[in-house]
Amino acid sequence: MITALDSNVLLDIFGADATFGAASCEAVRRCSREGRLIACDVVWAEVSGCFPSPDAARATMVELGVEFSALDAGAALAAGSAWKVYRTRGGTRMRMIPDFLIGAHAVAHAHRLLTRDRGFYRAYFRHLTVLNPADTQKKGKANR
Repeated sequence: MITALDSNVLLDIFGADATFGAASCEAVRRCSREGRLIACDVVWAEVSGCFPSPDAARATMVELGVEFSALDAGAALAAGSAWKVYRTRGGTRMRMIPDFLIGAHAVAHAHRLLTRDRGFYRAYFRHLTVLNPADTQKKGKANR
């Protein structure tokens, strides 16, 4: 089982978030026991700001067992298509393309995505199994 990780889950852990940190940490542990953990280049870039250097970010991701998995052309184009649907439905936040890239990457390279933004991903990536850290902690299962 391959689990793609969203930035928000890793930021919960690296920032020791008082609200979401424990659930995110446990969910990552559970997913790691069930298979591989991957994160796309967008996620690596977003979380690297939590560290004093790129080397420290890389070392922490490797220690956590998160593999670097770059976007490919197919995932990038799928993200653009999903973003276009979002915009035609009235979406106005221009800065959201990273979320679409993360979702399309997960569809192409993983079996599921661990994120706290499950409603967003369910709306635009309907074939993606989405896990919420809080739900996996309570139930131990995926939510479609």
